[in-house]
Amino acid sequence: MTENASVPADFAESDRVAARLYTDPEIFEREMTQIFERSWVWVAHESELAQPGNFKSTYVGRQPVIVTRDRKGTLHTMLNRCRHRGASLCEKPSGKANGFTCPYHAWSYGLDGKLRGIPYPDGYEGVLEKGELSLKKLRTESYGGMIFATFAEDGESLEDFLGDAKLWIDRFMKQGGGYPIKVLGKHQFTFRGNWKIQLENTTDGYHFPIVHRSWMASVDAETADMMSFMTDPSAITHALGNGHSVMQMVPEHSDLDVDDGTEPLQARFDHVVAKLSKTLDEAQVRKVVRAMHGTGFNLNLFPNVSMSAAFFRVLRPISVNETLIEHVAIGPDGPPGLDVVNRERMRIHEHFQGPFGFGTPDDAEGWDRVQRGAHGGPDLPILVNRGLAREKASPEGWPTSHVTDETGMRAAYAQWKEMMGDD
Repeated sequence: MTENASVPADFAESDRVAARLYTDPEIFEREMTQIFERSWVWVAHESELAQPGNFKSTYVGRQPVIVTRDRKGTLHTMLNRCRHRGASLCEKPSGKANGFTCPYHAWSYGLDGKLRGIPYPDGYEGVLEKGELSLKKLRTESYGGMIFATFAEDGESLEDFLGDAKLWIDRFMKQGGGYPIKVLGKHQFTFRGNWKIQLENTTDGYHFPIVHRSWMASVDAETADMMSFMTDPSAITHALGNGHSVMQMVPEHSDLDVDDGTEPLQARFDHVVAKLSKTLDEAQVRKVVRAMHGTGFNLNLFPNVSMSAAFFRVLRPISVNETLIEHVAIGPDGPPGLDVVNRERMRIHEHFQGPFGFGTPDDAEGWDRVQRGAHGGPDLPILVNRGLAREKASPEGWPTSHVTDETGMRAAYAQWKEMMGDD
């Protein structure tokens, strides 16, 4: 690796990357245009836009957008920027509306982004055509309830971009226990580090028993045993192509439809079983309760979202040394009797991912430390070579190694290198 490399892509190799990938503002700026404005970026789950008129404000990279469902049910993603003088149209994180009106000069737009009205239009006679001033729209497609948007008008389809990750999205959505998945709630925080540090974390099984000792000590013996995957040879990570990867921590829960009926339900959920048994049959109860902890894997979708066991983790780059993280709790969307399930899932989520939980604060401390340390010895590389010598192809052809290895990181940086070298 040479510090005189001509393009940022030269700073990433198959087993290491330069520390400046975390600290160089010029590299960060290029990432915003060559990765976040060319990739499919996750913007919403369909349950957040369940009805016509629903909207969500979010970001694609650093550009503010509004995601909407119009009256015909079509999904749209549009820049949150009035075409007149550039003011933001919507400051609410979500809601329901008939359209959007700029608070500065009252230009109004429909849910599909079309310019509907202009106050005092006589001043624009001969100088403005309303049809030419719709909100700038991004291509928007969804798969498995996950909505993505991209600025790349002529790029590959979302399904092609997701590729073999689609199988794992399908499996992740089975945790509804036969019911669809919906968003239950969310919280967000920032950490003082580069976005790629968090991208690495979701398929980093190596850190788990070290960073999360306090969480392991706080849970019941059955949960702790389930998450003791460090020496389990069946716990593996696959690189799925296009920067995506999946880390199987609890392989027997990778496909929740596969159940031989011998795994006992945890005693901690006896009260859930008792309540569900009043309205569901025994098989349905088992299916829902067995999925209480979510799936047995973390799926990383390059560049900005992971489907992590039982929640979504979304990253948003703010600057080279600041990243916003949003944790989205999910649960089954079914009859009222499932409320007990979703309450329990929220408590599980809070215990690990919550701001006062036993997991996320420890993770964030580690991410902060990586950023601080990266400024020391800038010529020293960041290593992503664990398990490289034992990495093999799975029957599907996926590069595969142990769950503690850095296969997922190498996959992400291979995609990063490809996109950053494409001028």
